[in-house]
Amino acid sequence: MQDISSLLEQELNSPRIRTRRKIRALKDIFARRAIAVGGWSVIVAITLIFFYLLYEVMPLFKSATIQQDSSFELQEPARSSKILTMFTEEQNEIAALLTESGQLLFVDAQNGETLSQKQLGLDDAQISSFKAKTPGDDTLLLGLSNGKVIAASTTFKVKFDEQGNRLGVEPSAIQLFNGKAIELDPQQRALNYVTEQQSPNGKLLAGLVADGQVVMTLLRQRTNFITGEVQESIEPINFPATTLYERLLIAPDHHYTFALHSSGRLDVYNTRNLQNIELLQTLVVVKPGQKVTQMVFQLAQQSLLIGDSQGRITQFFMVRDEDAQQKLTQIRSLKLGDAPITILEGEQRRKGFFAIDTTGRLGIFNTTAEKTAIDQPLLAAAPLLAAISPRASMLLVQDAQGVFQRYVIDNPHPESSLKSLWGKVWYEGYSEPQHTWQSSSASNEFEPKFSLTPLAFGTLKAAFYAMLISVPLAICGAMYTAYFMAPAVRRKIKPVIELMEALPTVILGFFAGLFLAPFMESHLPGVFAILLILPLGIITFAFAWAQLPTRIRDLVPEGWHVVILIPLVIALSMLSFGLSQPMEVLFFQGDMRNWLSNDLGISFDQRNAMVVGFAMGFAVIPTIYSIAEDALFGVPKSLSHGSLALGATPWQTVVKVVLPTASPGIFSAVMIGMGRAVGETMIVLMATGNTPIMNANIFEGMRTLAANIAVEMGESALGSSHYRILFLAALVLFLFTFVVNTLADLVRQRLRKKYSTL
Repeated sequence: MQDISSLLEQELNSPRIRTRRKIRALKDIFARRAIAVGGWSVIVAITLIFFYLLYEVMPLFKSATIQQDSSFELQEPARSSKILTMFTEEQNEIAALLTESGQLLFVDAQNGETLSQKQLGLDDAQISSFKAKTPGDDTLLLGLSNGKVIAASTTFKVKFDEQGNRLGVEPSAIQLFNGKAIELDPQQRALNYVTEQQSPNGKLLAGLVADGQVVMTLLRQRTNFITGEVQESIEPINFPATTLYERLLIAPDHHYTFALHSSGRLDVYNTRNLQNIELLQTLVVVKPGQKVTQMVFQLAQQSLLIGDSQGRITQFFMVRDEDAQQKLTQIRSLKLGDAPITILEGEQRRKGFFAIDTTGRLGIFNTTAEKTAIDQPLLAAAPLLAAISPRASMLLVQDAQGVFQRYVIDNPHPESSLKSLWGKVWYEGYSEPQHTWQSSSASNEFEPKFSLTPLAFGTLKAAFYAMLISVPLAICGAMYTAYFMAPAVRRKIKPVIELMEALPTVILGFFAGLFLAPFMESHLPGVFAILLILPLGIITFAFAWAQLPTRIRDLVPEGWHVVILIPLVIALSMLSFGLSQPMEVLFFQGDMRNWLSNDLGISFDQRNAMVVGFAMGFAVIPTIYSIAEDALFGVPKSLSHGSLALGATPWQTVVKVVLPTASPGIFSAVMIGMGRAVGETMIVLMATGNTPIMNANIFEGMRTLAANIAVEMGESALGSSHYRILFLAALVLFLFTFVVNTLADLVRQRLRKKYSTL
């Protein structure tokens, strides 16, 4: 015996065995290190993805800045001229200045050097008022002391040489109305206020004379297409107002005219029909004891911005009320200190504006986001003039001493705020605040709408209906194959179901959008009938099967009953769809869709959440089934055998013993399936109307975060707000998945700990 032990010890310590043990130890060390490196690599990769998304998103919430770039004085003789108004071009290189003598000066916006000038014909009169260029309206309108008006337009053209090298910006100006002055007031009184608006019928000119009376003229221009001759006609308009006003603005296409009284009362006139002008509405736009100091249009000229003597800027626009009547409505209010607003001007590309009060304090705001981008002292006192560039990247002011100060503004994403991204926003033209995603606008005068709420809602909606269909089918199927099905059948069924997961989702989306959606629409009663007929039919068949003699039932081996159910399910499904048309005629007057829309008020889209539920549920079922089935099948047989030995039925054993033991794995399967449903792209993209609406209606579609990223990322400009908000949507998806998986793992660990003693 001792010899055998020594021989065994000698053999185990032989060089060959020692070498094999060393190799195995090295393999173990390598495997541990490789697994550790792989695990840490996954963690690092996920962390890097998170920080990259955060890197792209953070500029959305970066604070705006303004810095002084330079200062200058005009050259003589321009220095001694009084400047009435000024504006700049989008390259921030040239500023246009209008002097009281009617000269348009084009100066270098960096040093004040005079580049060129244009003298406007004043018809032997003096400038008594003017309308500066505003967002959406490039016309410079001058009111004269003799009751006439002249207009001018400026252009700034970037010049290049033959080699394509940039030479600079060339300014030019032309006087409109064929260089003539248009008589606005037949009595030739001085115009203290002028405004205009273009419409298909012509250009509507309006003004206020010294006593506050409104004068109005329609200038019609007709072009002879044969000769090219332009024929002009001037049509005086009788404005019915008896009140004396101090400010006047005309809406686009002269639909409305807004007249402001010194008391702070604003009158809204309907000027669609210039032969029958009528007063629509009267409202007080400031609080008692306050005074309106500025009233201007915002971009698109749909919103009124009113600045008052308490530093408040209020936005108004027309809203349709319950009686379908348009009413001027206060939308929102922003605050700049407590001093009166002296300068108020809107941005030319966005729904932003800047304001300066009597203390020299500057505020840059965005109305849609209700965001104050900049609020800080700019000068020691109120400036004489101020103008913001078309791209809102430069501010040019003339201080109280006549010195021009140039400021550079960095405010790339003013429309982004928690309010605009997640809250309800009241947009122009809407009857109430809404959650809206509309990444492109109808024109440059209107803004895109970036509410992520309908996209997040659509993501959860699609996932909910998909899980509603997939979870019961997958888990019940897993229970049957793992516990009740014959092993030979299981070996065939399980791979087939798992093979379904390899089917590309684009194929499923294609099938759902082009076949399933129209089929379900045309067989809508059958879709709902199958939910009733199929379970009742299976239960009835099971009851009838139980009543058969034992010798007949024994013909089907234990665990093979599913083979009998397959043709039964097919037959019941065909019966349900076969009864669809008769039921539609009998109960829904031949059109269930019309019955839903007209009788119940439920809107119906062909590609809707129900189609997505079926298609995406089909895609998610293999994932949930495979993991859940493995968890159920992995429950030790000793537990189920012990339960059966103690007198429990197979069903009681499954419910009381197998399911609790396998619950951690089943829960993991459901969470992984939910993650798959939340991140699904192609099925949702192709099987829904892809409309970003917030509605739980199963007969309407949705737009998900993932589908929205896939659709719009290729169309977004690099570094734009749209581009970064799409990255924000990806970050939201990432965080949602991370949080759900983390919570799922915590729940799974608690379930494992709770049922580990079974």
